[in-house]
Amino acid sequence: MAGLFDLTNKVAVVTGASSGLGVQFAKALARQGANVALVARRVERLNDVKKEIEALGVKSLAVKCDVSNVEEIKAAVKEIVDYFGTIDILVNNAGVGAAEPAETQSDDTWEWVMNVNVNGVYYFAREVGKVMIEKKYGKIINVGSIHSTVAMPGLPISAYCTSKGGVEMMTKALANEWAKYNITVNAIGPAYFPSEMTDDVLNDEGFAQVVKTYCPMGRPGRDGELDGAIVYFASDASSYTTGQLLSIDGGWTAI
Repeated sequence: MAGLFDLTNKVAVVTGASSGLGVQFAKALARQGANVALVARRVERLNDVKKEIEALGVKSLAVKCDVSNVEEIKAAVKEIVDYFGTIDILVNNAGVGAAEPAETQSDDTWEWVMNVNVNGVYYFAREVGKVMIEKKYGKIINVGSIHSTVAMPGLPISAYCTSKGGVEMMTKALANEWAKYNITVNAIGPAYFPSEMTDDVLNDEGFAQVVKTYCPMGRPGRDGELDGAIVYFASDASSYTTGQLLSIDGGWTAI
């Protein structure tokens, strides 16, 4: 059974890998033996993460890339393939959030969220998908959210919800197209976990009450509680699982 989760010598790409969940995902894959390409805009932070990954006994590569820029995505994928020779796993984690009432939200904010959370996910999957199609193998994990399927009382996040809903449907559509190439495409739907993007929300006293009301487990997620899902979707344990969104939310979307 343990061999099902072995990623030794696989090449994984993690976007948004300079902090937060991206770092956790990269480490989870590295602990299972995967070599990891780390992708983000803040290359100085990536270099620090690279050292942490290499300390786990695998190879790592830091790649500067803004996922809202298609040409930078193409260049990043080429750099990774030139260095490692292939790509086996993609964790499409890079994302942004915005909390603004829909009626006053600026066009710039809407377009920024869509460019990163939808376009960036699609274009990165497309470019990596070309590599995977050629080799007839691949594991793509898109990072959605509980807001792929539900909104939240009192929190004006229409742009974010729309973008993450798009990620879920994109996951299904790509899974359908690429199953014939032995490529699985799945998504995880986290609730609120500690990260740069969520720190302000998690530290708000009012939000603590929201969590107690809407999350059966009554708490946010903790570091490491997404690792099992990432490894599952990245490994051959999920060879017959595709097009799925797995909510990891303490029961939030169950009620």
